Amino acid sequence: MFSLIGTFFIAGLVGYISEHTGWTHNGYLPSMIICIGGAFVFFFVGAMFGVSFGSPGVNAILSSIGALVIVPTHWRK
Repeated sequence: MFSLIGTFFIAGLVGYISEHTGWTHNGYLPSMIICIGGAFVFFFVGAMFGVSFGSPGVNAILSSIGALVIVPTHWRK
């Protein structure tokens, strides 16, 4: 349970930092929601199938960055 809460916190922080530095231009809340959603999905995929990049913190950071790369570029024209 603690790693799930930590995953959400790290994912939200990655979304905030990516927007604050200018890496994304989605807005603070959408970037944080995208990151938390990506981390949430990867957390449960990892729990079900044993997929992992290392520690839960590294999983949260990499899945959040992956979600930020995939989601916004898919909908932009």
